[in-house]
This record gives sequence, C-alpha cells and structure tokens, in this order.
Amino acid sequence: MSSDSPILLTIEPSGVAVVTLNRPEKLNAFAGDMRERLVAALETVAASEARVLVITGAGRAFCAGGDVSFMLDLKGKGAGYESVATLIDAGRDIVTRLASLPIPVIAAVNGVAAGAGANLALACDVRLASDEARFGESFVKIGLHADWGGTFALPRVVGLGRALDLCWTGDVIGASDMQQAGLVQRVWPAASFAAEWQAYATRLAAAPATSVRALKANLRAGLHRTLEQCLDAESAAQEACWNSPDSTEGLQAFAEKRAPKFSAPAEDFGVAPSRASRRFE
Repeated sequence: MSSDSPILLTIEPSGVAVVTLNRPEKLNAFAGDMRERLVAALETVAASEARVLVITGAGRAFCAGGDVSFMLDLKGKGAGYESVATLIDAGRDIVTRLASLPIPVIAAVNGVAAGAGANLALACDVRLASDEARFGESFVKIGLHADWGGTFALPRVVGLGRALDLCWTGDVIGASDMQQAGLVQRVWPAASFAAEWQAYATRLAAAPATSVRALKANLRAGLHRTLEQCLDAESAAQEACWNSPDSTEGLQAFAEKRAPKFSAPAEDFGVAPSRASRRFE
C-alpha cells in the first residue's frame, strides 16, 4: 500500500494490525474513496492472522469526520440527499465490519475525533487517548444528525443524558473529560502516546486468543442477555479455554513463576444449551 494512500495498513509479525487514516493536512477528514479504502483494509484484516487491530490517525488528528467543503459544494449544486446517501452507507459498512471482527479493535485517538471520526472511535472496543485528544459529536453545528452508529454506541458508553448533552450542544471535550465520561479507557502524554498504545496492542496480541475473543463476544452479548444466558455462555467459553493448549501453558507458567507464552489459535466457544432446555432432551 503506497505511503501516500489515504488509508494505510500494516500487519506486524506480533499480530498487531494498524490502520492509519492518512490525510493529515485535512485532519484525516473522510473524502473521496477513503471510506471504501477503509472497508477494503478491514476486509484484509479479517482475512489475515492478525490478533489485534488498531485504528489511528496520521499527524495531529484522529479524524475530523466528513469533508465539510465537499458537502458545501454539493449544497451549492443543489444536490439532494441521494448524493450523500452513499457516504452514509459506506459508514454503515465500516462500523458493521468492525462489529463483526472477533479480535480486539482499539482506537488510538491521537488528536481530535469529531463527527464521523468520533463515532468511528466509538465503534472500536477500547479507546486509548493522547492527552491532546478531543472528542465532539459536532453534527448539530452544521445542521446534521449523528451517524456511523453514534446513536447506538454513545448512550451505551456514557448514558442517555450525557449522550444527549454531547449531541445537542456539539461541544468538544478534552482528554480528561473524555476519560471521566468513559469515552476513553486510558490517557497518556502525547510524547509517549505512540509507544504506549503500541505496547498495549502488543500485550493483547500476546494474550491467549480463545480467552480474548470469547471475552469480547460474551461481554458485548451480555448487554442484552439474561443472567442464565450469560452463565451458559461463560460455561461454554470456559470449556473452550480449558481445551486450548494456552490454558496448559498458562497454568504451568504460573506454577513455575515465569511469563507464559501463548500461541494457540482460537478455539470454538459456541454457547452451550441452557440447563432449562437440557431438562427436556
């Protein structure tokens, strides 16, 4: 992939895949075929042996959202909604592909994340931030509505009242407020940010794949499961973990007081039948 491409993808031997939004002169705002290129990059990651995906931005921004000058040009031409509907659909393709990835997906928010950029970060499993990061649901400031799954993710992360406040005002908040609201999980100084998120991603890539993937699947699903369903899913996942060579390695390493070396591929951790259903088998 050319270094002047608006979307860069690298997959490290460690298993860490990194997608970089690469339009720094425009704060990585989406324009042209960037959305389609991002979809293609995600498909490449899905087909690879990557164990973790990181999405970040080049330069001083994560992503400033959509290209306002492009939208203004469309308005000047009297273009109807159909002219931007394809852009909205491309955003749908991106967030649904992210949701379907079984591996951890990390947003390394190095600077401003606004509009679609904010919701791209929200579509990731975990958000790590530089202390220079900023977050804004800025759609209302240009008379538009949140998209890219923001209405799904934001209230689940910060609660309904805070989500309405952020969306109604379009206010931009800094890294400390982002962390307090639960928008980001960790904040590091800008000077060390790249090294910190790389170390975090490498740590997850070295973790036992069955455990990591099952935890992602079950914690996400647990938001709409009953207690009984969660317990069944835990049991099925624990069985898969027990059957993996990684649990043998982990237990031996613990007993021997050494660092474990996990390398086994992910086991199937499908949900077992509930106890209630087994009574009638």
